[in-house]
Amino acid sequence: MPRKPVLPCVLLMDNGSLRPAAIRKLRGLAAALGRSLGSKVEPVSLLHSSAVPASKLGGRKAEILEPAVLRRAQAGVRDFVIVPLFFGRSRALTEYIPERLALWQKTHPDLRVRLAAPLAAAGDDRLARLLEEQVRATLTPAFLRGEKARVALVDHGSPVKAVTQVRNRLAGQLRRRLGRSVARVAAGSMERRPGSAYAFTEPLLENLLATPPWNAGPVIVAQLFLLPGRHAGPAGDLAAICRRAREKNPRLRTVRTKLLGDHPGLIEILADRFYALAGRRRSPIAKLARRGLLD
Repeated sequence: MPRKPVLPCVLLMDNGSLRPAAIRKLRGLAAALGRSLGSKVEPVSLLHSSAVPASKLGGRKAEILEPAVLRRAQAGVRDFVIVPLFFGRSRALTEYIPERLALWQKTHPDLRVRLAAPLAAAGDDRLARLLEEQVRATLTPAFLRGEKARVALVDHGSPVKAVTQVRNRLAGQLRRRLGRSVARVAAGSMERRPGSAYAFTEPLLENLLATPPWNAGPVIVAQLFLLPGRHAGPAGDLAAICRRAREKNPRLRTVRTKLLGDHPGLIEILADRFYALAGRRRSPIAKLARRGLLD
């Protein structure tokens, strides 16, 4: 009988958070991705999350990338695929992980770690489709009150120009998809580093919402965020920015879209990033599972 191929250890990796809700959501996404692939996917964070007490996570402590890989390598695992829960090629993907891998291979020379493409790959407009659906869900008569809304696509704000260009490209795709159903679509950031070298992250959301015509009428803040946490959670930084803007401009109405991690279509994109890297075709079992034909 032919030997069954040894599958890689698949890790779904986010940046990391000190908020239990973000870790729980990451675990849910890893489980859903595992069902789509037909194999186990383990959630890890780049940094931070291991500081959250296990008592706040159902008794199971969160893992961060380096100890997660080394622990498995010591147990004999040699092939890893990391599926990043990142929109673009941040320095975590282009610098930090390659640097750590070079160190890991000093003690485990045969270690193989492959990094899948981020979510917003060139030529793939599915993220814009998900954003469009979430924006359209907010276009209710009660919110619009007979006016056309403006849409601000807002990310955290990256010091890497290539990541900000991803945001801008998504804003352009979203603008074309929404068409005349909204008055305007603009890209912005929640925060930025000081100095003219980082001006490419502008406009900041707080400044945009203070500028006519954005300081009056309905404005949809399309959240280019994946998981709830300090920034995009129910009482996070984005909510506070919107609240302060409304207090300063009583005619302003804002609503935030759901997080992209809440959209079921995200799993298909993550699965395709894995298949593109691993050179595997979609499993027939995984296809049946996605169609609800398996228990």
